Amino acid sequence: MNYRFSGISAEPFRALFALSDTELAARDMRRMVAGPGDTFPCRVSLTDAAPGERLILVNYEHQPVNSPYRSTGPIFVREAAGEPYDGAEVPPVVCTRLVSLRAYDAAGMMVDAEVVEGREIEPVLERLFGRDDTAYVHVHNARRGCFSCRIDRA
Repeated sequence: MNYRFSGISAEPFRALFALSDTELAARDMRRMVAGPGDTFPCRVSLTDAAPGERLILVNYEHQPVNSPYRSTGPIFVREAAGEPYDGAEVPPVVCTRLVSLRAYDAAGMMVDAEVVEGREIEPVLERLFGRDDTAYVHVHNARRGCFSCRIDRA
């Protein structure tokens, strides 16, 4: 089965990096700088930030549907993030974490879910996308609960 992982667009976040820490805090956002050993996963590139990289921690609506599953949550966006990740390979931020997979139908209703080590994600995706009612899958980091990325049929 073919599917594609996708990061989010960096465009809505670019102007945030010009704001002061006080202005960000007034919007319930935080500027972060990755340190050695930090794992701040960028939701655009789907890679962890390197030490010294600046990021914005922001609440993001990752499930903008008219259903009880409409949802927002915290995400990191790297200042240096370019084009969003778009590929069939399991991205680095997924394969190194315990992840929660949430399958949704076209109306934004959850139809199935599973928790799996990211390096073992593919058989679970085959099962989820094997369902006729699965329109897309959201990946969340199981330990912290943050939205990671979206997966669609290719």
